[in-house]
Parts: sequence; C-alpha cells; structure tokens
Amino acid sequence: MLTEARVALIHDWLTGMRGGERCLETLCELFPGADIFTLLHVKGSVSKTIEERRIRTSAIQSLPFAAGCYRYYLPLFPWAIERLTLDRYDLILSSSHCVAKGVKPPPDALHIAYLYTPMRYIWDMQDAYIGSGRMGPVSRLMLRAIAERLRRWDIGVNTRVDHFVAISQHVADRIRRHYGREAAVIYPPVETTRFHIAERTDDYYLVAGAFAPYKRIDLAIEAFNRLGRRLVIVGEGQESRRLRHMAGPTIEFLGWRPDSEVADLLSRCHALVFPGEEDFGILPVEAMACGRPVIAYGKGGVTETVIPLDRSMFDVQCSEPHHTFSLQPSAFNPEPRPPTGVFFDEQTVEALIQAIDLFEQSADRFDPEALRTHALTFDRSIFEKRIANYIGERFEEWKRAGRRRLC
Repeated sequence: MLTEARVALIHDWLTGMRGGERCLETLCELFPGADIFTLLHVKGSVSKTIEERRIRTSAIQSLPFAAGCYRYYLPLFPWAIERLTLDRYDLILSSSHCVAKGVKPPPDALHIAYLYTPMRYIWDMQDAYIGSGRMGPVSRLMLRAIAERLRRWDIGVNTRVDHFVAISQHVADRIRRHYGREAAVIYPPVETTRFHIAERTDDYYLVAGAFAPYKRIDLAIEAFNRLGRRLVIVGEGQESRRLRHMAGPTIEFLGWRPDSEVADLLSRCHALVFPGEEDFGILPVEAMACGRPVIAYGKGGVTETVIPLDRSMFDVQCSEPHHTFSLQPSAFNPEPRPPTGVFFDEQTVEALIQAIDLFEQSADRFDPEALRTHALTFDRSIFEKRIANYIGERFEEWKRAGRRRLC
C-alpha cells in the first residue's frame, strides 16, 4: 500500500546509536527507498543500515566544531530544520525529540511525527538541565534567554504535523498537555533477540546511557558511594567530568562499549539501576530480556514497561531511617503478575538506597524466565507491524481525502 509513496525520514541529528536511532534504523528497513534529512551527521557514528542511505544535512553541518559542540547551536536549530527542502516527497516521517517535527512539508504531503518527547529542556525538565553544576553560566543564560522563543516555535509548528505518534502513554500525555493534540501510542522497538539469560551473575549493579542531566546518574553514584557496593557505569556525555569527580572507589566507568559487551554486562549484573525519568526507557526492557530486574524511579515510561514488586505483600519495617528493610511475607494481596523490578518514589539518595535494600532482601522473587517473557512483549517485530499498519492506514486516508493536509 506504501510502495508508491516517496518517503523522507527526518531525524534531529546522527551522532551515535541510541534509542531514537534504533527506531530510525527500523524505519529505514521498513522504507528501503527513503532518504534521510537531519541537522547534523557525524559519519560512522550510526549503524550501517543508516549510513548506507542518502543522508542530507542542514546548514548546522558546516558550522565550526559542530560535530562535538552542536548543542551550542540550539538557537539556530529551528531555522536550520525549516530550510530543508522536501518538495518531491509525499510522505514525511519525522523522528523527533527536538526540532525534526518542525520541518516544512510540501502542501500536498502527509506528515506523521513519531515523537520521543517534547523538548525536555524547554518544557518539563528545564531545571534538570540548568541546575547547579550541570551547565556553565553562559549556556545557562543562553537557554533561559531562548526558552520562551523556542516554546512559541515548538507550539506553532504543530500545524505542520498531520498525526502524532508517541513512544509511550507518558509522552502522549505530555503532547496533550503542551500541544493540545492527541497522539497514538506505539512503543519503540527492542531487539530482544540480542539478549540472553546468563548462567551466573557477578557482584555489580549497572547503570548505562548518555550522561545527560535528567538521567540522574549522580543519584546512583551517591547511593553506591554510601553503600560501598560496586557500580559499573557504561556511557559518556556532557556530565562526564562532574560524575567522575563524584565517584568513589567502588564506582567503575567503562565509557561507551559495543552492543555485544553491553548485552553481556546486562546479563550478569545484580540489577539495572535506572534513576532518571524517561519517556519510555529501552534499557530496562533490554535488562529484563536478560532476565535481570530493574531498580527504577517510578515515574514516566518505565511505569508502562516494568512490573514493580508489590510492597503491600510484605510487612516492611525499616531498621534504620532510609536504610535497611526487614521483610516478612504477608498472606494478603497475592501478586497478579511476577514482578520485574522495584520502584522508588522520590529522586533522592535515601529513596534509592531503600529500593536497593528492598531488592536485595526480595531478590528470590524475580524469576529470570518470567522477566524475559515480559520483555518479549516489546520486541522489534511488534513495533514493525504496528507502525507499518498505522502509517499505511493514515496514508490511505490521506489519499482518499484527495491528498490534502489533514490537520
């Protein structure tokens, strides 16, 4: 049904393989003839599937030091994305957490925006980015100065989008709150076949991902410093220097590692520690695909993917304030589904330590096979079917409407 469509894929930037790029990779395979448009492309930074496409970049590509410092050009992003020319395409699929959804489609083209989140640093999570120690004074002043202008632009360009698709109900709620638009929900793809249950686990907990402020890796470091337990951290990013300075002797930084090594680290950890509020959170699903539980801040997309341990099953007494739990099984309120993790309710070191204690004293309640079975419900094959069906249906409606903009 889509073989006749001339498809353009719009992505914010191509500087590494993270969750958004995994989604783009799947869209590339679903639409093998599609071209990619992006603000910036660092060659060799993404998968072969993406690199082999015809990739067209914006004016940001030619600016000084753009490959490593592109975030400093944020005020220019709306101007740059609007200058991309899409005249010969009739299906625009934007893959966006920043400005990609603001691209200008031709007047007779259908635009579907797959949204990872409205821009965090100008909406809900601005404080997490400009807080003390997280941004230099110049960057902080710049973001404060341009945030209101970016918000106005971010709302205004929504008339260019015919249909929004959100990666979680959490994001759909934010789209409704900030944009006044409804969004379908299609969970992003997780390649569960890359992961396996290990024969044994080792003596460490794991944190992984880009060192962005909202991910709150600092909470995990402070908690494990205090507990004296081993924490392995995979990743790099803008907070690298601050986080390494905080770390004690039980914290180990590995930098970015190949996918195969990350899968192995996930399969052998006690548990994945996930202290940030994520819009979906692919990593917790990957951990569960390895049969490993998740200790997570219980807000955001993780509440749609992780089944938390039901604390009401236990008479929970804390022998020390904010520290050790004493668990006694309760005869009431049996769990309807096997748990896959433990949530903590506040982004504080004390709350995270409590969750770690609760996990350690109830670790035998987490069945690796049950965790993996749950993770399979988010497999890439399910995403492919749902997104292909959704786009196909909207494209047929658009044709029946006489190829007119629908929003």
